[in-house]
Amino acid sequence: MFDVWQNVLAELEQAISREAYITWFTGVTLLSVENGVATVGVPNSLKAQMIQKRYGKQIEEALRNNNVDFSEVKFTVKPSAKVRPRSMEVLRGYNSSEQSKKKRPSTRDIVVDNGLSSEYSMENFVVAPSNEWAVGVARSIIENPGGIVNPFFLYGGPGLGKTHLVQAIGNELARKNPKLKILYTTTSDFYSDFIQMMMEQKANSGAPSKNAARSAAFAKKYRELDVFIIDDIQTILNKDATQVAFFDIFNDLHQHKKQIIVTCDRLPEQLKSLDPRLTSRLAWGGPVDLQMPSFEDRCAILRVKAELRGVDVENEVIEFIADNVRTNIRELEGKLNQVLLYAEMKGVSPAEIIHGGMIAATNKTSRHSTLNARQVVEKVAKSSGLSVEEMCGKSRVANIKTARQIAMFLLAEELGMSTPRIALEVGVKDHTTVMHGIKKIRNDLKFDFQLRERIENLREKIYA
Repeated sequence: MFDVWQNVLAELEQAISREAYITWFTGVTLLSVENGVATVGVPNSLKAQMIQKRYGKQIEEALRNNNVDFSEVKFTVKPSAKVRPRSMEVLRGYNSSEQSKKKRPSTRDIVVDNGLSSEYSMENFVVAPSNEWAVGVARSIIENPGGIVNPFFLYGGPGLGKTHLVQAIGNELARKNPKLKILYTTTSDFYSDFIQMMMEQKANSGAPSKNAARSAAFAKKYRELDVFIIDDIQTILNKDATQVAFFDIFNDLHQHKKQIIVTCDRLPEQLKSLDPRLTSRLAWGGPVDLQMPSFEDRCAILRVKAELRGVDVENEVIEFIADNVRTNIRELEGKLNQVLLYAEMKGVSPAEIIHGGMIAATNKTSRHSTLNARQVVEKVAKSSGLSVEEMCGKSRVANIKTARQIAMFLLAEELGMSTPRIALEVGVKDHTTVMHGIKKIRNDLKFDFQLRERIENLREKIYA
């Protein structure tokens, strides 16, 4: 059976991209073929859902090519991947941002004083379509640090997993090669380090040798690194001297093919007060973003989080939380923890907590809110500098056509409207035009970072 599955994997590796293969098929095995059912074991339910949806047919074909007799392929979470239930003391103490800050100084969590926390790994980073590209890039860096993607500029809103992913890269590189000099730091800590050096130099203005030694120590700390990971680069704005120091370190590391990893809450060109030379360098590797996952992906992520805690959570609870939290993954996980904590305190099931109104549907972004199609159309038109009549007219001018397609996309994504109904709302003759418009926006979103930013801003305005 092992040889058969290896042959199946070899076929899949040839048929799909390397990034997709590594992301989705690492840790996937063929468990059994009995009574006409081929059972494939996967690490978690999200991976099972995504593999079945995206590659189910290819797996079936590859199994038949290897003379496996079956009538159905079943995906199941491997027993070895299931985690024992964690005590509620762990859940009570869990608050992603605060707890990570508290844990960092612990010698148990710090790897060789490099700023990396061992709680962040590639194994516990939940992969979904909203972050699949970023994970693929991360894995390519782990395979070849200092290679094509250098710098790796990762951007996105708060709580979407930027810190987790970049620290996971550092931890994986450290595991593969303990001799690598790796440092993870926040930009605020880098700034403090630089200011401390400047203050010491000012205090020792009459002692040039001491100043030279302090400057050399600062340079050595950063310029001798093999991997430099710096978080939240946007906090360097309006700090001109610090920007110059970082610029010099960046150039030196990049020239020597050392890996640079930077996170930010926006694209390089949107950092208005950043030195233009630094802006262009940060974009060298091609910016990659993390997006808020879709409703279905949020449900899948919550199921994985529940699995990791060894807790069974009803589907209605999962859907309630995913429906009411559209801000970020950190808040999504926090709401799940809140429900589980209340359930234990009250001695009831998570579903009873929801039905009892102890966790209210207070988020204004609920899919069942009073938001209607007209509001979406008006917001898109206004943000595009158009009237509703202009946007929903027959004009084929590029900016008007794009605005109309964005409206189609948001009506489908946010309100779940059918294509014939969308056609009526945006003034097109038939639903096939709507289907084309939605498909175009979805395809463009894969690589057009400015379009992603535009749609996220629209979502904020729509639900404001």
